[in-house]
Amino acid sequence: MSGMWIFLTLVFLAVFLLAQGLVIPVFGESRKMRKRLLARLESVSASGARAQVASLLRQSYLQKLSPLERSLETLPGMDRLARLIEQTGHATPAYRIIMLSAAGAAAGAVAGWLSTRVWFAALLLALLAASAPFLKILRDRARRVAKFEEQLPEALDVIKRALKAGHPFSQTLKLIAEDMDAPVSSEFELVFTEINYGSDVRTAMLGLVERVPSVSVMAFITAVLVQKETGGNLAETLERITAVIRGRFKLHRRVRTLSAEGRLSAWILAMVPLVLFVIIWFTTPDYLPTLLKHPLGSRLIMGAAVLAILGIAWIRRIIRIQV
Repeated sequence: MSGMWIFLTLVFLAVFLLAQGLVIPVFGESRKMRKRLLARLESVSASGARAQVASLLRQSYLQKLSPLERSLETLPGMDRLARLIEQTGHATPAYRIIMLSAAGAAAGAVAGWLSTRVWFAALLLALLAASAPFLKILRDRARRVAKFEEQLPEALDVIKRALKAGHPFSQTLKLIAEDMDAPVSSEFELVFTEINYGSDVRTAMLGLVERVPSVSVMAFITAVLVQKETGGNLAETLERITAVIRGRFKLHRRVRTLSAEGRLSAWILAMVPLVLFVIIWFTTPDYLPTLLKHPLGSRLIMGAAVLAILGIAWIRRIIRIQV
């Protein structure tokens, strides 16, 4: 029955690779653009000061935990996971995600072994259960960033109109916090609170881009920081940035429409062999056992699985267009 488990693994990987399109943010972020904007931010920001503030906040958070929780939170990689959870908008401690993942892995391994007595199946179920909390975090983060980007043009319009009316920049952030919905209202409220409690605009804005890692947000923060350093008309700059963001939305939706046929083809090409396998298994049960039990048949299934996964990954690369 090793061939059957190879087939089930193929089903899981195919659905997983194709379903990743559901958690991609509204914009397919360009890594090169993100690196250029990050370099621009670093050139105009005091990154050391921001790191010091983040360290102080981390120490303050750890002091509120019990000794056991504190020891778990100080494990390697926990600060990175905590930052990822913060980007989802949740307040779950990082160690709870690790414990939930470990518990899920143990439960999946036990359930897989008791139900099949096949170590490969137990390992597969353990990996699935262990990865579920992290996949949910990534999905929630992508959804939150996407919603923030959808609200950002309207928020920039509010800032632009308030600046033209003579309001100071920090007061425009308060207007967004009061008049708009989450997550943009909660994030700008945090920025306003940081500035109100004595933090400079640079540090507060860099905190925003850490919580909402987005090219559009980085472009907005770059404009604000450059204007603070060199002067200029911030309202006009924000007006141009808003036009660019809305243009990206329009272009992205057009690309999504034009690539819909390619995405549907990807699903059909990936699922047709699997569906045919299931149909033949139930309609002609004596037809497939030879393939599944023969050593050469297992090798053929393994080769087909590898080629299918490579094909799915390549199709996803083709239809995912950076905007």
